[in-house]
Formats: sequence, structure tokens, C-alpha cells
Amino acid sequence: MESTSDATSQDERQWGMFLHLSLLAGFVIPFGGLIAPIVIWQMKKAEYASIDAHGKIVLNWIISGFIYGTVFLILSFLLIGIPLLFALGIISIVYSIVGGIKANNGEIWRYPGSLTLIK
Repeated sequence: MESTSDATSQDERQWGMFLHLSLLAGFVIPFGGLIAPIVIWQMKKAEYASIDAHGKIVLNWIISGFIYGTVFLILSFLLIGIPLLFALGIISIVYSIVGGIKANNGEIWRYPGSLTLIK
């Protein structure tokens, strides 16, 4: 049988994983990848200490992805932005999955290339 601290730790890790994986909701539901992570972060950050760190990482990636996407969209008029937009979509999927796996292992992983705007 698990002790209470192990169960809490497991819950905390699972919520961290859900927070990262909720970014994928944006590929299915419009604005789902924006709303779901923010809702999870705001609901659970007071309950679990690491969720605040995971939430800031995910929000920084959302903002960074928006900035990168806007620049790449402008560059698509020069045709170089089209493969960059495709790469940004793939990277967003990979980062959310890797972040979710690491969160489930109890690690806090910052997305490479993410701007640190929220500290």
C-alpha cells in the first residue's frame, strides 16, 4: 500500500503530466491548447508546488510559440516560413509529450527555445 506522501507525489506528477499534455488539445479543439493548460495550472498550483513551475513553463511555451508562429507566418510570404511553421507544429507536439513524460517522472523540464517571460 502506498503512503499518503507517495500518493500525493503521484497525484502531483500526474497533474504535471496532464498540464503538459493539455497543450495537445489545441490540435483538436480551437483554443483548447491555450485554455486547458491555464485552467489546470490555476486550479492546482496552490495544491501542488511543482504545478506552478510546470504551468509557467507551459505558458512561456504558448507565448513563445505564438511569437514564433507570427514571425514564421510573415516569413511564409518569402516561402521560408512554410517549413518553419511545419517544424514549429512538430516541435510543439514533441515538447508537450516529452514534458509530460518528464513531469510524470517527477522532473521539471524547460522547453528548449522557449522565451522566459513569466518567472
